[in-house]
Amino acid sequence: MATQKMLKFVTLGREMPEKRGAGERAGDFHEIYREYADAKAAEQASRCSQCGVPYCQSHCPLHNNIPDWLRLTAEGRLQEAYLRSQETNTFPEICGRICPQDRLCEGNCVIEQSGHGTVTIGAIEKYITDTAWEEGWVEPIRPVAERTESIGIIGAGPAGLAAADRLRRMGFQVTVYDRHDRAGGLMIYGIPGFKLEKHVVERRSRLLADGGVEFVLNADVGGSVSFDAIRDRHDAVLIATGVYKARDLDIDNPPERGVVAALDYLTASNRVDLGDEVPDFADGELNAAGKRVVVIGGGDTAMDCVRTAIRQGATSVKCLYRRDRANMPGSQREVQNAEEEGVEFVWLSAPAAFSGHVVGEAAQRDEGKVANAGGDIDGDGVGDNPKLSPAWVTTETDRSTGPVIGLKVQRMRLGAPDVSGRQTPEIIEGAIHDEPAELVIKALGFEPEDLPRLWGVEGLEVTRWSTIRADHRTHRTSLPGVYAVGDIVRGASLVVWAIRDGREAADSIADWLGRSDSRIAAE
Repeated sequence: MATQKMLKFVTLGREMPEKRGAGERAGDFHEIYREYADAKAAEQASRCSQCGVPYCQSHCPLHNNIPDWLRLTAEGRLQEAYLRSQETNTFPEICGRICPQDRLCEGNCVIEQSGHGTVTIGAIEKYITDTAWEEGWVEPIRPVAERTESIGIIGAGPAGLAAADRLRRMGFQVTVYDRHDRAGGLMIYGIPGFKLEKHVVERRSRLLADGGVEFVLNADVGGSVSFDAIRDRHDAVLIATGVYKARDLDIDNPPERGVVAALDYLTASNRVDLGDEVPDFADGELNAAGKRVVVIGGGDTAMDCVRTAIRQGATSVKCLYRRDRANMPGSQREVQNAEEEGVEFVWLSAPAAFSGHVVGEAAQRDEGKVANAGGDIDGDGVGDNPKLSPAWVTTETDRSTGPVIGLKVQRMRLGAPDVSGRQTPEIIEGAIHDEPAELVIKALGFEPEDLPRLWGVEGLEVTRWSTIRADHRTHRTSLPGVYAVGDIVRGASLVVWAIRDGREAADSIADWLGRSDSRIAAE
């Protein structure tokens, strides 16, 4: 009987949930996809081939039991589908919204490889868990038995919250510290509402608090609270801070105003969406309304910035990327959404210099010379931007005055592959044009902060990239009883990888503390 419900991919085509029109959705920060109706979700789930070797599952960092909950959805057994999905994923409704399924589960779907169009895994995952919330199936944590051991988690992003959830289910006493005034990390302040509405994150934080997780917010480790004090209070500590230090353009004479970091820009927008007062938004510094906007970068953060600028009422929005569309690190689905909403992509282009603003005296003496464009223009974490010709290099270091009014843009072409196999961008001599802009957003990726120095910690080993050195299986650091997970170990990565790391570290901490029969409560 179950088989008759499945294998419908031959007769049923792939259908995503209805997407709101570009004109409508560009006017607000609500999510762009509508919910599946029950019948449509079951129909689309029934397209799954239930293959013997589920590549969707093996290519999911969490190894979610995707074929199982697709079958249960097709059979109308939604509560069972939810219970199955949350066995391996702490936040299935969040992953269903923001995971790049086209690069992970859906991109490796067997029926996609056979030409029938992938199963809409992400949309069904979102539907299952949203239904679970509506029906009251999502309940606060109630451990089978309480443990006396205490764990302190630094960072309330996806890695920290996933670890908190799993440790609390095993009965441990869990305290989460975060520098911000809300839990959620980049999920609350970095990802725009049109991809992940904020109530979705906030209800998860409330659920953890209702289950006994203690939150200490506005906790600046190394400032208002010391790392040593946290270690002294807890039996184990998990570092899950993420990476927040923005990479910068290597361009001399940046203007005083109008050139901003992507995270500052997105945080301001999300705070406004949450109802906060943001002075830098109110005075226009972090507001794209009425401006020509240029975003530099090619990752998912760049896509968030261009689509946010459209919603803020920018006059025009352009994205500069130094490779072509096929080599863009960001989600192709997001690129398509951005284009529908009015974003223009300028492929094979890199910033060479700021143009048109008033510069300091020394720069005026060197009139005609502009900066070299180095840095990670891809936004993929690789600082590989080629040096421009000597005619474009200046030793000028004075800061320019006045607002930005444009960029000089260098045209590129793709040359021979480098050691990674990617074609190396090369400049096209003399191919430079002016791109007017009143707001330039740098979406060049993130680097880790120097935590040992900031926190005054001796013995915490880091890598040559300044990420924390931790065992890739146990997530232990060089300090006894201290673990580290997520982007602060991996470098900037995906939410789904952070969730996996947090869950794994929770099990390692429990093993180290001796969890005995508490294993049952988490499984």
